[in-house]
Amino acid sequence: MSYAAAAALQGAVYQALAENDGLRALVGDAVYDAMPVAAPSGTYVALGPEDVREAGDISGAGSRHDFVVSVLSGSDDASGFAAVKGAAAAVSDALDGADLALGRGHLVGLWFQRARARRVENGAGRRIDLTFRARIDLA
Repeated sequence: MSYAAAAALQGAVYQALAENDGLRALVGDAVYDAMPVAAPSGTYVALGPEDVREAGDISGAGSRHDFVVSVLSGSDDASGFAAVKGAAAAVSDALDGADLALGRGHLVGLWFQRARARRVENGAGRRIDLTFRARIDLA
């Protein structure tokens, strides 16, 4: 098993989201790899947890990365789920099937797996966690 491409994948995902015009129109520059000390106002995107499994084969080392991208809004955002769902759709459009260039390894494929939408902050905030799967060859 190899975790060697994890940082390269994270950087490429962040760059793809931060530079996506459709997502920028909805959240501006509020795409975070590391959350700021104080939660931002409005709708924002944050890279989340990742699970990695061995996916090598006879041709060489590889890994399967299941990672979460969260779209959130605080209690100050009165638009309910509408703004969060719009931004989540833009995240999905930006990543599902994307051909990202990695600094280490080769991205074989990137697929949307599932999403979970829920209320947070005692029902005042909204959160959608989108899970994606990336397959990386290291050979």
